[in-house]
Amino acid sequence: MSGAASSRDAPFLRGAAWLTSGGAARVLALLNADGEEARVVGGAVRNALLGLPVGEIDIATTAHPEEVMRRAKAAHIKAVPTGVEHGTVTLVIEGEPFEVTTLREDIETFGRKAKVAFGRDWACDATRRDFTINGLSVSPDGVVHDAVGGLADIAAKRVRFIGEPSQRIAEDYLRILRFFRIHAAYGEGAPDRDGYLACIAGREGLAGLSAERIRMEMFKLVVAKGAAPALIAMDDAGLLLRLTAGVVFHGAFAGMIAVECELGLAPDPVRRLGALAVAVTEDAKRISQRWRLSNVEAKRLDSMGHRWWRLMEMDEATAQRRLYRLGVDRYRDRIMLASARAGRNAVVSHWRDLATLPDRWTAPVFPLKASDFIARGIAQGPALGHVLALAEDAWLAMRFPQDAASLKTIADDTVARFARDHRL
Repeated sequence: MSGAASSRDAPFLRGAAWLTSGGAARVLALLNADGEEARVVGGAVRNALLGLPVGEIDIATTAHPEEVMRRAKAAHIKAVPTGVEHGTVTLVIEGEPFEVTTLREDIETFGRKAKVAFGRDWACDATRRDFTINGLSVSPDGVVHDAVGGLADIAAKRVRFIGEPSQRIAEDYLRILRFFRIHAAYGEGAPDRDGYLACIAGREGLAGLSAERIRMEMFKLVVAKGAAPALIAMDDAGLLLRLTAGVVFHGAFAGMIAVECELGLAPDPVRRLGALAVAVTEDAKRISQRWRLSNVEAKRLDSMGHRWWRLMEMDEATAQRRLYRLGVDRYRDRIMLASARAGRNAVVSHWRDLATLPDRWTAPVFPLKASDFIARGIAQGPALGHVLALAEDAWLAMRFPQDAASLKTIADDTVARFARDHRL
Protein backbone atom coordinates (compact mmCIF):
# COMPACT_ATOMS: atom_id res chain seq x y z
CA MET A 1 0.00 0.00 0.00
CA SER A 2 1.45 3.35 -0.95
CA GLY A 3 0.48 6.96 -1.53
CA ALA A 4 -1.44 9.15 0.90
CA ALA A 5 -4.21 7.82 3.08
CA SER A 6 -6.84 10.35 4.09
CA SER A 7 -8.02 10.99 7.59
CA ARG A 8 -11.02 8.75 6.77
CA ASP A 9 -8.54 5.84 7.05
CA ALA A 10 -7.38 7.09 10.44
CA PRO A 11 -10.19 9.37 11.69
CA PHE A 12 -8.84 9.64 15.22
CA LEU A 13 -5.87 11.64 13.98
CA ARG A 14 -8.05 14.54 12.91
CA GLY A 15 -8.23 16.87 15.88
CA ALA A 16 -5.65 14.94 17.92
CA ALA A 17 -4.58 17.27 20.72
CA TRP A 18 -0.84 16.78 20.11
CA LEU A 19 -1.33 17.68 16.43
CA THR A 20 -3.62 20.69 16.75
CA SER A 21 -2.31 22.46 19.84
CA GLY A 22 0.78 22.86 21.93
CA GLY A 23 4.41 22.92 20.91
CA ALA A 24 4.16 20.51 17.97
CA ALA A 25 1.40 22.58 16.38
CA ARG A 26 3.55 25.72 16.73
CA VAL A 27 6.50 24.03 15.01
CA LEU A 28 4.30 22.74 12.19
CA ALA A 29 2.74 26.17 11.67
CA LEU A 30 6.20 27.74 11.64
CA LEU A 31 7.52 25.40 8.96
CA ASN A 32 4.39 24.98 6.81
CA ALA A 33 4.67 28.35 5.09
CA ASP A 34 6.44 30.18 2.28
CA GLY A 35 6.95 27.16 0.08
CA GLU A 36 8.09 24.73 2.78
CA GLU A 37 6.27 21.76 4.28
CA ALA A 38 6.52 19.93 7.61
CA ARG A 39 4.94 16.77 8.96
CA VAL A 40 5.10 14.67 12.11
CA VAL A 41 6.92 11.43 11.37
CA GLY A 42 7.83 8.12 12.94
CA GLY A 43 6.82 6.82 16.34
CA ALA A 44 4.24 9.46 17.17
CA VAL A 45 2.24 8.59 14.04
CA ARG A 46 2.63 4.85 14.63
CA ASN A 47 1.45 5.08 18.24
CA ALA A 48 -1.50 7.30 17.38
CA LEU A 49 -2.67 4.83 14.74
CA LEU A 50 -2.34 1.98 17.24
CA GLY A 51 -4.21 3.92 19.91
CA LEU A 52 -1.14 4.06 22.15
CA PRO A 53 0.24 7.05 24.11
CA VAL A 54 2.25 9.46 21.98
CA GLY A 55 5.62 10.30 23.50
CA GLU A 56 8.34 12.21 21.67
CA ILE A 57 7.15 14.03 18.57
CA ASP A 58 9.64 14.17 15.69
CA ILE A 59 9.09 16.45 12.73
CA ALA A 60 10.44 16.31 9.18
CA THR A 61 10.56 19.29 6.87
CA THR A 62 11.59 20.36 3.41
CA ALA A 63 13.30 23.42 4.93
CA HIS A 64 17.07 23.25 5.33
CA PRO A 65 18.52 23.48 8.86
CA GLU A 66 19.63 27.08 8.39
CA GLU A 67 16.10 28.08 7.40
CA VAL A 68 14.63 26.19 10.36
CA MET A 69 16.94 28.09 12.72
CA ARG A 70 16.20 31.43 11.02
CA ARG A 71 12.46 30.95 11.39
CA ALA A 72 12.81 29.78 14.98
CA LYS A 73 14.86 32.85 15.88
CA ALA A 74 12.29 35.15 14.29
CA ALA A 75 9.55 33.44 16.30
CA HIS A 76 11.59 33.63 19.54
CA ILE A 77 11.84 29.84 19.75
CA LYS A 78 15.02 28.31 21.10
CA ALA A 79 16.91 26.35 18.41
CA VAL A 80 19.72 23.93 19.24
CA PRO A 81 21.88 22.64 16.33
CA THR A 82 21.97 19.08 17.66
CA GLY A 83 22.97 17.54 14.32
CA VAL A 84 23.05 20.18 11.61
CA GLU A 85 25.40 18.13 9.42
CA HIS A 86 22.69 15.45 9.30
CA GLY A 87 19.91 17.99 8.95
CA THR A 88 18.68 17.98 12.55
CA VAL A 89 17.79 20.98 14.69
CA THR A 90 16.03 20.70 18.05
CA LEU A 91 13.43 23.36 18.79
CA VAL A 92 12.51 23.85 22.43
CA ILE A 93 9.08 25.23 23.32
CA GLU A 94 8.20 25.67 26.99
CA GLY A 95 10.85 23.17 27.93
CA GLU A 96 9.65 20.49 25.49
CA PRO A 97 12.11 19.49 22.73
CA PHE A 98 11.02 18.79 19.16
CA GLU A 99 13.57 17.22 16.84
CA VAL A 100 13.24 18.72 13.35
CA THR A 101 15.07 16.99 10.51
CA THR A 102 15.33 18.03 6.87
CA LEU A 103 14.26 15.44 4.31
CA ARG A 104 17.20 13.37 3.10
CA GLU A 105 18.16 10.99 0.35
CA ASP A 106 21.13 8.63 0.13
CA ILE A 107 24.01 9.52 -2.20
CA GLU A 108 26.29 6.66 -1.13
CA THR A 109 25.46 3.88 1.32
CA PHE A 110 28.12 2.37 3.55
CA GLY A 111 26.70 1.44 6.92
CA ARG A 112 25.96 4.08 9.51
CA LYS A 113 28.23 6.54 7.69
CA ALA A 114 26.05 6.74 4.60
CA LYS A 115 26.55 9.93 2.61
CA VAL A 116 23.29 11.83 2.31
CA ALA A 117 21.97 14.99 0.72
CA PHE A 118 19.01 17.12 1.68
CA GLY A 119 15.95 16.61 -0.49
CA ARG A 120 12.30 17.49 -0.94
CA ASP A 121 10.88 14.07 -1.80
CA TRP A 122 8.77 12.71 1.07
CA ALA A 123 8.57 9.22 -0.42
CA CYS A 124 12.34 9.05 -0.83
CA ASP A 125 12.85 10.13 2.77
CA ALA A 126 10.40 7.50 3.99
CA THR A 127 12.26 4.71 2.22
CA ARG A 128 15.40 5.55 4.21
CA ARG A 129 13.72 4.56 7.47
CA ASP A 130 13.92 1.13 9.08
CA PHE A 131 10.42 -0.37 9.33
CA THR A 132 7.23 0.31 7.44
CA ILE A 133 5.28 1.18 10.59
CA ASN A 134 7.91 3.86 11.31
CA GLY A 135 7.78 5.25 7.76
CA LEU A 136 4.45 7.06 8.05
CA SER A 137 3.94 10.81 8.33
CA VAL A 138 0.98 13.02 9.14
CA SER A 139 0.43 16.60 8.04
CA PRO A 140 -1.23 19.24 10.24
CA ASP A 141 -4.65 18.56 8.68
CA GLY A 142 -4.55 14.97 9.95
CA VAL A 143 -3.89 13.32 6.59
CA VAL A 144 -1.69 10.23 6.97
CA HIS A 145 0.89 9.73 4.23
CA ASP A 146 2.13 6.23 3.47
CA ALA A 147 4.71 5.48 0.78
CA VAL A 148 5.98 2.21 2.25
CA GLY A 149 2.95 0.09 3.17
CA GLY A 150 2.99 1.00 6.82
CA LEU A 151 -0.79 1.34 7.21
CA ALA A 152 -1.40 -2.25 6.12
CA ASP A 153 1.30 -3.48 8.48
CA ILE A 154 -0.10 -1.48 11.39
CA ALA A 155 -3.52 -3.01 10.72
CA ALA A 156 -1.91 -6.48 10.70
CA LYS A 157 0.40 -5.63 13.63
CA ARG A 158 3.29 -6.77 11.49
CA VAL A 159 6.86 -5.42 11.65
CA ARG A 160 8.63 -5.39 8.27
CA PHE A 161 11.79 -3.77 7.04
CA ILE A 162 11.39 -1.14 4.35
CA GLY A 163 12.83 -2.47 1.11
CA GLU A 164 15.40 -5.26 1.18
CA PRO A 165 15.91 -6.38 4.82
CA SER A 166 19.57 -7.35 4.37
CA GLN A 167 20.35 -3.89 2.98
CA ARG A 168 18.58 -2.14 5.84
CA ILE A 169 20.54 -4.28 8.32
CA ALA A 170 23.88 -3.68 6.61
CA GLU A 171 23.29 0.05 7.00
CA ASP A 172 23.20 -0.40 10.78
CA TYR A 173 23.42 -3.79 12.49
CA LEU A 174 21.60 -2.41 15.51
CA ARG A 175 18.50 -2.86 13.34
CA ILE A 176 18.70 -6.59 14.13
CA LEU A 177 17.94 -5.81 17.76
CA ARG A 178 15.44 -3.12 16.80
CA PHE A 179 13.59 -5.65 14.62
CA PHE A 180 12.91 -7.86 17.63
CA ARG A 181 12.34 -4.94 19.99
CA ILE A 182 9.80 -3.24 17.71
CA HIS A 183 8.10 -6.58 17.07
CA ALA A 184 7.92 -7.24 20.82
CA ALA A 185 6.34 -3.83 21.39
CA TYR A 186 3.97 -3.55 18.41
CA GLY A 187 3.81 -6.85 16.54
CA GLU A 188 1.77 -10.00 16.97
CA GLY A 189 2.45 -13.60 16.03
CA ALA A 190 5.75 -14.80 14.59
CA PRO A 191 8.27 -12.23 13.36
CA ASP A 192 8.21 -11.41 9.66
CA ARG A 193 9.99 -14.30 7.93
CA ASP A 194 12.08 -12.24 5.49
CA GLY A 195 13.23 -9.94 8.26
CA TYR A 196 13.95 -12.87 10.58
CA LEU A 197 16.10 -14.67 8.00
CA ALA A 198 17.98 -11.46 7.22
CA CYS A 199 18.75 -11.01 10.94
CA ILE A 200 20.17 -14.54 11.06
CA ALA A 201 22.27 -13.90 7.96
CA GLY A 202 23.60 -10.64 9.38
CA ARG A 203 24.20 -11.75 12.97
CA GLU A 204 28.00 -11.53 12.67
CA GLY A 205 27.53 -7.78 12.48
CA LEU A 206 26.40 -7.68 16.11
CA ALA A 207 30.07 -7.97 17.12
CA GLY A 208 30.68 -4.45 15.83
CA LEU A 209 28.00 -2.78 17.95
CA SER A 210 28.97 -0.75 20.98
CA ALA A 211 28.01 -2.06 24.39
CA GLU A 212 26.04 1.11 25.10
CA ARG A 213 23.82 0.67 22.02
CA ILE A 214 23.20 -2.99 22.84
CA ARG A 215 22.22 -2.11 26.40
CA MET A 216 19.85 0.61 25.22
CA GLU A 217 17.97 -1.68 22.82
CA MET A 218 17.91 -4.73 25.07
CA PHE A 219 16.63 -2.77 28.06
CA LYS A 220 13.74 -1.57 25.90
CA LEU A 221 13.14 -5.05 24.51
CA VAL A 222 12.92 -6.94 27.80
CA VAL A 223 10.13 -4.69 29.12
CA ALA A 224 8.02 -4.80 25.94
CA LYS A 225 4.68 -6.60 26.09
CA GLY A 226 5.84 -9.36 23.74
CA ALA A 227 9.31 -9.71 25.18
CA ALA A 228 9.10 -13.40 26.11
CA PRO A 229 8.34 -14.82 22.64
CA ALA A 230 10.64 -12.29 20.97
CA LEU A 231 13.56 -13.44 23.13
CA ILE A 232 12.81 -17.08 22.32
CA ALA A 233 12.87 -16.18 18.62
CA MET A 234 16.20 -14.40 19.11
CA ASP A 235 17.61 -17.43 20.91
CA ASP A 236 16.43 -19.77 18.16
CA ALA A 237 18.19 -17.49 15.67
CA GLY A 238 21.50 -17.75 17.55
CA LEU A 239 21.46 -14.10 18.59
CA LEU A 240 21.13 -14.14 22.38
CA LEU A 241 24.24 -16.21 22.96
CA ARG A 242 26.24 -13.60 21.05
CA LEU A 243 24.88 -10.90 23.33
CA THR A 244 25.07 -12.62 26.71
CA ALA A 245 27.88 -15.18 26.17
CA GLY A 246 26.02 -17.49 28.52
CA VAL A 247 22.94 -19.60 29.11
CA VAL A 248 19.58 -17.87 29.12
CA PHE A 249 16.53 -18.95 31.11
CA HIS A 250 13.28 -18.38 29.25
CA GLY A 251 11.18 -20.09 31.90
CA ALA A 252 12.53 -17.81 34.61
CA PHE A 253 11.98 -14.78 32.37
CA ALA A 254 8.32 -15.73 31.89
CA GLY A 255 8.15 -16.39 35.63
CA MET A 256 9.45 -12.90 36.39
CA ILE A 257 6.75 -11.37 34.20
CA ALA A 258 4.14 -13.35 36.13
CA VAL A 259 5.62 -12.32 39.48
CA GLU A 260 5.62 -8.63 38.49
CA CYS A 261 1.98 -8.91 37.46
CA GLU A 262 1.06 -10.71 40.69
CA LEU A 263 2.66 -7.95 42.78
CA GLY A 264 1.32 -5.13 40.61
CA LEU A 265 4.82 -3.88 39.77
CA ALA A 266 5.86 -2.19 36.52
CA PRO A 267 8.23 -4.08 34.21
CA ASP A 268 11.82 -3.47 35.28
CA PRO A 269 14.70 -4.05 32.81
CA VAL A 270 17.37 -4.98 35.37
CA ARG A 271 15.05 -7.35 37.22
CA ARG A 272 13.99 -9.01 33.97
CA LEU A 273 17.59 -9.23 32.77
CA GLY A 274 18.47 -10.98 36.00
CA ALA A 275 15.75 -13.55 35.42
CA LEU A 276 16.83 -14.08 31.82
CA ALA A 277 20.58 -14.37 32.18
CA VAL A 278 21.77 -14.48 35.81
CA ALA A 279 22.05 -17.71 37.80
CA VAL A 280 25.14 -16.79 39.82
CA THR A 281 27.12 -13.62 40.46
CA GLU A 282 29.63 -14.52 37.72
CA ASP A 283 26.80 -14.18 35.18
CA ALA A 284 25.98 -10.73 36.52
CA LYS A 285 29.58 -9.59 36.24
CA ARG A 286 29.88 -10.87 32.68
CA ILE A 287 26.69 -9.16 31.51
CA SER A 288 27.58 -5.93 33.30
CA GLN A 289 30.95 -5.80 31.54
CA ARG A 290 29.67 -6.80 28.10
CA TRP A 291 26.83 -4.26 28.17
CA ARG A 292 28.65 -1.65 30.26
CA LEU A 293 25.88 -1.30 32.79
CA SER A 294 25.99 1.61 35.18
CA ASN A 295 27.46 1.01 38.63
CA VAL A 296 23.99 1.02 40.14
CA GLU A 297 22.68 -1.48 37.58
CA ALA A 298 25.74 -3.74 37.92
CA LYS A 299 25.53 -3.85 41.72
CA ARG A 300 21.84 -4.58 41.58
CA LEU A 301 22.32 -7.42 39.10
CA ASP A 302 25.18 -8.82 41.17
CA SER A 303 22.99 -8.77 44.27
CA MET A 304 20.27 -10.70 42.45
CA GLY A 305 22.71 -13.48 41.61
CA HIS A 306 23.96 -13.88 45.19
CA ARG A 307 22.49 -17.05 46.71
CA TRP A 308 18.96 -16.22 45.66
CA TRP A 309 18.03 -19.91 45.93
CA ARG A 310 18.28 -19.77 49.75
CA LEU A 311 15.53 -17.20 50.12
CA MET A 312 12.53 -19.39 49.36
CA GLU A 313 13.14 -21.42 52.53
CA MET A 314 13.16 -18.42 54.87
CA ASP A 315 10.81 -17.93 57.77
CA GLU A 316 9.68 -14.38 58.53
CA ALA A 317 12.35 -13.77 61.18
CA THR A 318 15.12 -14.65 58.71
CA ALA A 319 13.39 -12.59 56.02
CA GLN A 320 13.39 -9.55 58.30
CA ARG A 321 17.13 -9.91 58.81
CA ARG A 322 17.67 -10.18 55.04
CA LEU A 323 15.50 -7.13 54.46
CA TYR A 324 17.49 -5.19 57.03
CA ARG A 325 20.80 -6.15 55.38
CA LEU A 326 19.78 -5.73 51.75
CA GLY A 327 17.37 -2.82 51.83
CA VAL A 328 13.92 -2.88 50.24
CA ASP A 329 14.88 -2.85 46.55
CA ARG A 330 17.58 -5.51 46.60
CA TYR A 331 15.59 -7.69 48.97
CA ARG A 332 12.56 -7.60 46.68
CA ASP A 333 14.69 -8.18 43.55
CA ARG A 334 16.22 -11.30 45.05
CA ILE A 335 12.92 -12.68 46.35
CA MET A 336 11.31 -12.12 42.96
CA LEU A 337 14.18 -13.88 41.17
CA ALA A 338 13.92 -16.84 43.54
CA SER A 339 10.17 -17.13 43.00
CA ALA A 340 10.51 -16.69 39.21
CA ARG A 341 13.03 -19.53 39.06
CA ALA A 342 10.96 -21.74 41.38
CA GLY A 343 8.01 -21.52 38.99
CA ARG A 344 5.25 -23.97 39.80
CA ASN A 345 7.29 -25.37 42.67
CA ALA A 346 6.87 -22.14 44.61
CA VAL A 347 4.30 -22.05 47.38
CA VAL A 348 2.30 -19.07 46.18
CA SER A 349 1.27 -17.69 49.55
CA HIS A 350 4.77 -18.11 50.97
CA TRP A 351 6.68 -16.22 48.26
CA ARG A 352 4.01 -13.53 48.17
CA ASP A 353 4.32 -13.09 51.93
CA LEU A 354 8.09 -12.80 51.57
CA ALA A 355 7.90 -10.37 48.64
CA THR A 356 5.38 -8.11 50.38
CA LEU A 357 7.22 -8.06 53.71
CA PRO A 358 8.49 -4.48 53.06
CA ASP A 359 4.86 -3.37 52.81
CA ARG A 360 4.08 -4.73 56.28
CA TRP A 361 7.31 -4.19 58.16
CA THR A 362 9.92 -1.45 58.21
CA ALA A 363 13.42 -2.34 59.33
CA PRO A 364 14.42 -0.32 62.41
CA VAL A 365 17.68 1.60 62.72
CA PHE A 366 20.44 -0.06 64.73
CA PRO A 367 20.20 1.87 68.01
CA LEU A 368 23.70 1.36 69.45
CA LYS A 369 26.33 3.98 68.58
CA ALA A 370 30.09 4.17 68.56
CA SER A 371 29.92 6.23 71.73
CA ASP A 372 28.29 3.30 73.57
CA PHE A 373 31.45 1.24 73.01
CA ILE A 374 33.98 4.03 73.47
CA ALA A 375 32.43 4.49 76.91
CA ARG A 376 33.15 0.80 77.53
CA GLY A 377 36.84 1.19 76.71
CA ILE A 378 36.99 0.40 72.98
CA ALA A 379 39.35 2.78 71.20
CA GLN A 380 38.45 4.45 67.95
CA GLY A 381 39.78 2.67 64.86
CA PRO A 382 39.37 -0.78 63.29
CA ALA A 383 38.58 -2.39 66.63
CA LEU A 384 35.59 -0.08 67.13
CA GLY A 385 34.20 -0.96 63.71
CA HIS A 386 34.62 -4.67 64.45
CA VAL A 387 32.81 -4.38 67.78
CA LEU A 388 29.95 -2.45 66.20
CA ALA A 389 29.55 -5.18 63.58
CA LEU A 390 29.50 -7.89 66.25
CA ALA A 391 26.92 -5.97 68.26
CA GLU A 392 24.74 -5.48 65.20
CA ASP A 393 24.83 -9.23 64.50
CA ALA A 394 23.74 -9.93 68.06
CA TRP A 395 20.97 -7.35 67.81
CA LEU A 396 19.67 -8.98 64.63
CA ALA A 397 19.78 -12.43 66.23
CA MET A 398 17.64 -11.09 69.09
CA ARG A 399 15.11 -9.71 66.54
CA PHE A 400 15.78 -5.98 66.78
CA PRO A 401 15.19 -5.21 70.47
CA GLN A 402 14.84 -1.54 71.38
CA ASP A 403 14.53 -1.64 75.18
CA ALA A 404 17.41 -0.28 77.24
CA ALA A 405 18.03 -3.48 79.18
CA SER A 406 18.46 -5.60 76.04
CA LEU A 407 20.71 -3.03 74.41
CA LYS A 408 22.89 -2.83 77.53
CA THR A 409 23.22 -6.61 77.56
CA ILE A 410 24.21 -6.66 73.89
CA ALA A 411 26.81 -3.93 74.38
CA ASP A 412 28.30 -5.50 77.54
CA ASP A 413 28.40 -9.02 76.08
CA THR A 414 29.94 -7.83 72.82
CA VAL A 415 32.74 -5.95 74.58
CA ALA A 416 33.40 -8.94 76.84
CA ARG A 417 33.54 -11.25 73.84
CA PHE A 418 35.87 -8.94 71.96
CA ALA A 419 38.15 -8.61 75.00
CA ARG A 420 38.23 -12.38 75.49
CA ASP A 421 38.98 -13.09 71.82
CA HIS A 422 41.72 -10.45 71.71
CA ARG A 423 42.94 -11.01 75.28
CA LEU A 424 42.47 -7.39 76.26
